[in-house]
Amino acid sequence: MKLRNILIVVNNIEESVKFYHELFGLDVLLDQDGNVIMTEGLVLQDAEIWKGFLNQEITPKSNSSELYFEESNMEAFIEKLEDLYPDVEYVNKLMTHSWGQKVVRFYDLDGNLIEVGTPV
Repeated sequence: MKLRNILIVVNNIEESVKFYHELFGLDVLLDQDGNVIMTEGLVLQDAEIWKGFLNQEITPKSNSSELYFEESNMEAFIEKLEDLYPDVEYVNKLMTHSWGQKVVRFYDLDGNLIEVGTPV
């Protein structure tokens, strides 16, 4: 058995596709009307479809999971993030851990937690 994808819930598929493409270079592999599979195994699911499966409300900013990306040039990434999404909500701005890794954490457009760090 192997893990194939990670699914996150989004309110606006088009805006989320743009967000993940502009910031992380992910491309759409398959668009199935409310369910978009992107490169690197990320799946975007329309919130209304997801609510139908669960029969429950979605909890944005639940902080129960995190998407993790690596980037060598953090300063350039932060500049791009702030240029493209100046209203991004940070959990923590750029910091350096005691072991030397630089990281930043913020929420995507729908409150999904993202961490970007330098390779370890």
